[in-house]
Amino acid sequence: MSVFDDPGLFGRLWAADYDGPGNPDPAPAVDFLAELADGGPVLELAIGTGRVALPLAERGLAVHGVEASEEMLAQLRAKPGGDRIPVVVADMADVPVAGEFRLAYLVFNTLFNLVDAERQADCFRNVARVLSPGGAFVIETFVPDPRSFDSDEQVQVREVTEDSATIRLHRYDRPAQRFIRQTITFDADGVHLKPFAMRYAWPHQIDEMAQQAGLQLAERYADWHRRPFQTDSPSHISVYRAE
Repeated sequence: MSVFDDPGLFGRLWAADYDGPGNPDPAPAVDFLAELADGGPVLELAIGTGRVALPLAERGLAVHGVEASEEMLAQLRAKPGGDRIPVVVADMADVPVAGEFRLAYLVFNTLFNLVDAERQADCFRNVARVLSPGGAFVIETFVPDPRSFDSDEQVQVREVTEDSATIRLHRYDRPAQRFIRQTITFDADGVHLKPFAMRYAWPHQIDEMAQQAGLQLAERYADWHRRPFQTDSPSHISVYRAE
């Protein structure tokens, strides 16, 4: 199955390393989301290994999740308290849960893991369906920088040791606003491939998807610390409200 067609592929390939060093500190996101949750319940799409969900649950919030990867879910279940969070195994764009949530959220650029524009729009429409009146949908993504994909193809050296070498290759499809990335490791056991794809969007395009779903932009920040969003900010935290 193509990397563009399999929502669980990322989790199957990366679950074992997902909590490794180099990942963002979830604490600022947890503080921000806990304040918005208004007592809950809350819904995390692509809940992954629970890096954000578990700290929120520890604060007394009822947290629910959607996750496409059984491997990611196994990592969550292995953590203290992970077996008490209800999670539906499904494509996050479908939001196959019932009830009304005070807060739903998608962090760490995960909206872009939906590699089709229509599926991204589906995600907004389905989140709007399960939010309570005045509920919030929070998105964290990078702001695309055309300078980073001036070339249609990129090659990066990630790691070189006496026993292995890892390179990362990107190919961009600028009209479709998509890229495919392949991380390749060569070692004594052979060649190991970890493909990944994204469909990126600019903030105004995300705002349009939200508006079409009946959600309105209420707040936008440059980071979880609520620093002002500027035209040159590399990322944004956007809060959309249900009407």
